[in-house]
Amino acid sequence: MRRDPVVLRTSMTVTAAVLAVLAGVTGCGHIQMGSAAIVGSQGISSATLTSQVNDLTAAYHRANGAIRLQFPLSQAPQQVLGWLVRFRVRDEMAARNHITVTRAETEAVQAAVSAQARQNQTSTDGLLVANGLPPDLLPQLSRYQAIELALVRRLNGGQLPTSQAALAILGRQLGAAQCRAAKSLAIRINPQFGRLDYGQLAVIPAVSGLSAPAGGAPSPSAAPQLTPPC
Repeated sequence: MRRDPVVLRTSMTVTAAVLAVLAGVTGCGHIQMGSAAIVGSQGISSATLTSQVNDLTAAYHRANGAIRLQFPLSQAPQQVLGWLVRFRVRDEMAARNHITVTRAETEAVQAAVSAQARQNQTSTDGLLVANGLPPDLLPQLSRYQAIELALVRRLNGGQLPTSQAALAILGRQLGAAQCRAAKSLAIRINPQFGRLDYGQLAVIPAVSGLSAPAGGAPSPSAAPQLTPPC
C-alpha cells in the first residue's frame, strides 16, 4: 500500500481513513484518433480529458494559492487521466466480483471525504484538486471508494476490518483484484500523455521511467511496472 501525504490517491489508505466515519453509519499499440486512452472497448477522448483538466486548473486558480498541489501543475493531464482510468478499472473490478453499491453508500463516502477535508483544514473541492481530481468528479470518486468498501466487507466476512494487520492483508487482495481487472481491459495510453504504471495504476510521463506517478512519488530506486504484474 502506498502512503501519501493526502490519502485520496491511495485506494486502501482511503479505506483506512474513512473507517471511523463509516462505522457509525498501459501498454503499446495504436490509439484511436482523438483518444487519450483506450480502456477495454471504450475510449477516453482527448476532448473529455482537456475539459476535465481545464476544470481542475480553474478550481486551482480560483483558490488563489490556498491549495497545495501534490503534483507539478504541468502534470495535470497525467493526474486527471490516471483517475479516469482508475474509475474504469474499478467499475470492471465491481463487475468481475458482482459488486453493486447503493446511493446511500456513495453518499456516506462523500460525507467521509468532506470530513477528511475538514481534518486537513481545507474544502472538499480543495482536497480533490490537491490530489488531481476536478471537483465535479466527486460522485465518481464516491462510487470508486464505495465499490472498494463493499469488496472489503465481502473479503472480511461482511464487516469492515478493525486492525492494521487485516488492512494489510486486504490491501494485497484488493491489489490483486485490481490488477486482474486492469489486465483484462488491455489499457492503452496515448503516448502524448504518457504511459501506464500498473504498480500505482497511474499515468506517468513518457520521458522518464522515474517520473512521479499520479499516486505519489516513488522512491529513487523504484521503477514503473509497465505491464500487469498479475
